[in-house]
Amino acid sequence: MAVTADDLDVAVSSVVASLRPATGLDWSARAGGLEWDCWHAAEHVGDCLMSFAGQLVARPEKRFVCFMANADEDASPAEVLEFVEVAGRLLAATVRTSGPDVRAYHPTGQADPEGFAAMGCAETLLHGDDIAQGLGLALRPPRDVCARVLARLFPEAVRELAGVDPWAALRWSTGRIELPGRPRSQEWRWRGAPLGE
Repeated sequence: MAVTADDLDVAVSSVVASLRPATGLDWSARAGGLEWDCWHAAEHVGDCLMSFAGQLVARPEKRFVCFMANADEDASPAEVLEFVEVAGRLLAATVRTSGPDVRAYHPTGQADPEGFAAMGCAETLLHGDDIAQGLGLALRPPRDVCARVLARLFPEAVRELAGVDPWAALRWSTGRIELPGRPRSQEWRWRGAPLGE
């Protein structure tokens, strides 16, 4: 039940396809419960995905690679969404060409390619949902990808939330929603390191 580069491709495609029809709307609207507007939330996703690819290429042990990826200031919503897609495809390609023994720094543990793919899926889906909310849309991510991402990043949640929709479980695990009998989590942390390490 590993998270793969194919899962990342599916997550990115799902979000881009959901948001593309809304590129004519006002992306200065607040993105869900975030402090960012929709445009900056999308830029953040692109930066995260590019940074994750950079980590896998450089493989630093104790720090992030020192760069930041930004969209042009005057990029349209369609162009910043294109930035997300390009960054996602670059991370997927990097995951595909990195051996399973590769490790690189992340604050949640020395992550392997699967971990970076899972974190890339989570960043894309969760912030894609934030953007969709800000634009009055509903994101419907692939539940099988959500289940694999949940199992990789929040292994304890798989048992604890058995029977809960994987998308709802992923959003609850990252403090975005309440579930029946479970208040919204105020503190959470996913696991970047491989499960056996």
